[in-house]
Amino acid sequence: MQIDSFGVAWFAAFAGSICFAVVSAAALIRAKARSEAELARLKTENAELKLVADRAEAALGADDQRLVIWSAANEGPVVMGTLPESTRVPAGRAGFLAFGSWMTPAASQELEERVSALRGRGEGFTQALETLSGTHVEATGWASGSRTIVRFRNLSKERLEYVALKEQHASQGRELAAVHSLLDALAMPAWLRDEAGRLTWVNAAYARTLALPSSAAAVESGIELLDSAARQAVERQRQTTPVFQQRLSVVAAGARRVFDVVDAVCEHGSAGIATDVGELEKVQSELRRTIESHARTLDQLATAVAIFGPDKRLLFYNEAYRSLFGFNAAFLESAPEDGAVLDQLRTLRKIPEQADYRSWKREVLSSYQSLETREFWWYLPGGQTLRMIANPHPSGGVTYVYENVTERLELESRYNALIRVQGETLDHLAEGVAVFGSDGRLRLWNPAFVEMWRIEGLDLEARPHVNEVIGRLAKIAREVEVWTRIRTAVAGLADSRERESGRLECHDGSVVDFTTVPLPDGATLVTFVNITDSVNFERALVEKNEALQAADRLKNDFIQHVSYELRSPLTNIIGFAQLLSDEKMGTLNPKQREYTGYIMGSSGALLTIVNDILDLATVDAGVMELELGEVDVSATLEAASGGLRDRLSDAHISLEVTVDPDIGPLRADEKRLRQILFNLLSNAISFSEDGGRIEVICKREGEEVVFIVRDEGRGIPQDFIDAVFARFESRSAGSRRRGAGLGLSIVKSFVELHGGKVRIVSVEGRGTTVTCRFPAVPLPVAEAAE
Repeated sequence: MQIDSFGVAWFAAFAGSICFAVVSAAALIRAKARSEAELARLKTENAELKLVADRAEAALGADDQRLVIWSAANEGPVVMGTLPESTRVPAGRAGFLAFGSWMTPAASQELEERVSALRGRGEGFTQALETLSGTHVEATGWASGSRTIVRFRNLSKERLEYVALKEQHASQGRELAAVHSLLDALAMPAWLRDEAGRLTWVNAAYARTLALPSSAAAVESGIELLDSAARQAVERQRQTTPVFQQRLSVVAAGARRVFDVVDAVCEHGSAGIATDVGELEKVQSELRRTIESHARTLDQLATAVAIFGPDKRLLFYNEAYRSLFGFNAAFLESAPEDGAVLDQLRTLRKIPEQADYRSWKREVLSSYQSLETREFWWYLPGGQTLRMIANPHPSGGVTYVYENVTERLELESRYNALIRVQGETLDHLAEGVAVFGSDGRLRLWNPAFVEMWRIEGLDLEARPHVNEVIGRLAKIAREVEVWTRIRTAVAGLADSRERESGRLECHDGSVVDFTTVPLPDGATLVTFVNITDSVNFERALVEKNEALQAADRLKNDFIQHVSYELRSPLTNIIGFAQLLSDEKMGTLNPKQREYTGYIMGSSGALLTIVNDILDLATVDAGVMELELGEVDVSATLEAASGGLRDRLSDAHISLEVTVDPDIGPLRADEKRLRQILFNLLSNAISFSEDGGRIEVICKREGEEVVFIVRDEGRGIPQDFIDAVFARFESRSAGSRRRGAGLGLSIVKSFVELHGGKVRIVSVEGRGTTVTCRFPAVPLPVAEAAE
């Protein structure tokens, strides 16, 4: 049999392949067995590792923590674990690693610094961090091989309390340091004591008050600021109240001082502070005296003042306030509210009439909220006007000041009216008026001044100086001495300013009187009066008066001469007539006897006239002297009427004489008094009708003796009464006979010579009454007695 080489090769290859496959399969079976064993081992190890990891993760998760692990390579950190939702920390990796998004800025910055130090230098740390939600987490960092780990844990309740206490302790330490610093800066001694009452701390002021070098020295020495009596008082009061507060007198550093002491006890000791009120007491005492002085001063003011406190109640008022509004003192002493006072004023009608009283009241009370002084004007129903000032006080309250300006407004009105009247008066005066100020410049003038001195061209509005004005006026009247006097009166520096007067003679012949009057404000008033007409008239009057005086002297000389020349022949005629009528000289026939009677009557009347003329001339010459003595009024009346009985009988006129029994003494010239009564009765008989009645009454009124002569004749016309006492004035109408007109003139002269008065009252158709009043003691005698 032929063996094929190709088949052998193929068979060999096939057999080799089978062998290789068998060997490979055996090797693969052994490798698979090894792999399965290794896989089983790895699975077991993996399960064990996973169990360990689960246990670790469970352990980490059970402790509420989160780890951040950084490897040595620049890989991102690994974040493991979780934190409870109560921490409000982001659950996501990116959000958690953004520390600034859930931590406070200070905590985030501190954590970054600590992590940098941990990764760079391996410095571990433990730090409590505050989140934005207000919770706290604890971060602990350490290095483990090439890795750095930071663990974030949620703080437990105890740790939170610890952190809170730690922060509270730090805060209280800072506060205590601040309080100690503040107390050390105070000028008031302060101290702390322990439960046993020993000093544990004092401030610098305590040491200074006791003259000790430092606070520590004061605590170490235990020297007390308060003496034993003061400390005992503190201990006694602590039994009833924990806070002692009293003003004590203390001897400190050898000097007695007054302190306001406050000492408060606490659970573990006590604390105190002492305020030096010595100066305060002085200030308060001075303030009390000042307030009392101000109160007394305000009470003396005429201006009403009321002060209300911050609670709007009355604190103070003066007497002017009470009297201005008529308040009851009890009402004001009750410290009423401001609103109640306004209501009372409304009841008393002491406020302006208001249509809307509530709004007005709110407006007034708004002064309490005002920052500035306010002013109100009250026009009261009674016609008064008040100026009310509301001044708010910085510490609250309002001070009201009421000023009664009624009189001031009235005076201002009157003053303005007076100024206008005076202005109009000055403008319409005929006298030139100019007022120069204390600086010598013209301040006021009137049109008459401008017109009198013809100074229209001078600018008076520019207030020219007195020198300029006088320079202009001197062109009209060159009286250098007079102008110098006026200039000195206006602009002089004399200590005593006196009134100056004088006269100016102008070139045109006019005459001007000037007067300078110093005014209280230092100004000077100068007035100019054109008296040319008055001077000319005065000159004429003087000349006429001189002529009249000369004529009067001539008349008196003539009357006296003629009177004396007439008395001698009259005496002879009367004497010869009496001889002819005497039967011893021879018998006369009836006709001769009648003619002789006529001669005697006419001669007697003529002698009476001559005597009256002589008496009047004597009175006019001032040489008549009264022969004063005690006068019997009744006898004098009887003597005066005795010489007129024939005339009364012929006219059938009745005479009634009434003399007051209490007439008393009268000191007078009996002869002249009888002459006065004779002339009055003679005048009454002359103007009485036949069958008429004449009444004479004599009585005393006070220190005067009054004689009244009343007739029922035709009376005297009113236009003639003023002339009845004139000399040689006689009226024949209604008279039985016309006289010389000297009777009543002599009556008036003699009565006035006694210091008395004569009064005549007459009504036509009803009669005339003449009243003569004599002083019981004539004036010259009375003056001599004084």
